[in-house]
Amino acid sequence: MRQLSKIETYIFLVGAVLMTIGAGCCAFLFIPKVFSWVYFLGAILFVTMQARQKYEGNKVVLKRLRRILLASGVFLIIAGVLLVDTHYHFLASLMAYQDYIAYIYNKWVVFLLAGALMQLYSTHRISNELQKD
Repeated sequence: MRQLSKIETYIFLVGAVLMTIGAGCCAFLFIPKVFSWVYFLGAILFVTMQARQKYEGNKVVLKRLRRILLASGVFLIIAGVLLVDTHYHFLASLMAYQDYIAYIYNKWVVFLLAGALMQLYSTHRISNELQKD
């Protein structure tokens, strides 16, 4: 795996911290309109820096795990969009309000959980596969 530079590593860590703070504060309804944007910014920073880490080898297992990692990044970004929408309702104008409540409102938690579990699995497996070499 390509290592990040020092500044990229700091951006990666800042993104992770912002995601944690934003999701935690939104879950406990502590100024949710502000912290939804904090999570979204953190998710963009985190996923961008994670996408810059490329695997340049030939192992199929690591390529597959890398794709899972990128898919989890997409889930984290979708969670950010839905989290912001939960407090601003900009997607409500695209459909009937009852459908919006049933299918979109507060569903950011599902995408956050799926993304986090995929991140956990793939990072653990990637580190184990890299230690084998």
